[in-house]
Amino acid sequence: MGVKQEAQEWAETVRKYGERHELTYEPVGGINPKDGPVALCVGGANRLTGQLVEGFWGSCCDADERETGSLFSKAVLPTALLCKAHMPDLAQVVPAFNVESIEGHEHVTQRFARKVEFESIDFNRRFLATVPSEYDPVALRELFSPGFLEWTTTMTGEVDFGINDRQLWFLWHLRERSEEELKAVLKNAGQLFKRLQSEMDESGIHTYPPGPWHAGLAPFPAE
Repeated sequence: MGVKQEAQEWAETVRKYGERHELTYEPVGGINPKDGPVALCVGGANRLTGQLVEGFWGSCCDADERETGSLFSKAVLPTALLCKAHMPDLAQVVPAFNVESIEGHEHVTQRFARKVEFESIDFNRRFLATVPSEYDPVALRELFSPGFLEWTTTMTGEVDFGINDRQLWFLWHLRERSEEELKAVLKNAGQLFKRLQSEMDESGIHTYPPGPWHAGLAPFPAE
């Protein structure tokens, strides 16, 4: 199979998945109208937007694309998928954090300056967690319960996640480009979203009910 055909088949796989699950599919994600909520995954190829899995609203698109092929036949293919959701309630607790998988990386890129260590040895072995230098890491340590830390280590894929610009992001490094892999990405991203909401609920922090506002399809409801 040529790389151009591979790129076309991947795009068709994502489009058909979106069609079956009543998601909006766009070859390249655009912005929302001027007076509308901020769109997610702007500029991302093969963007899906809507209720990605039950209880999880957001957007998903290709990420970490690489040009592959020969001199006469080239195409850009993703090596990862990126899911995003608006979570201003989480951002009030921890304005920004970054968790990167150490697995498969010779050198982990530290986006933020302050490393956060947790009581879970398994978590610390698998992930590098950081917050911006101006933030106290205690808030992140308090947010991640032992149960949450244990769950993150059960994800079978190579993943990174965090919060930035009031948006939760989840990056899954692809093992293959298939519908089954797409399903695995959306399932794990949805579980992350739900578990973080549960962590906040248990801490008595206000959370918005899951809905289209998390996907940038509607304004957040008034508190």
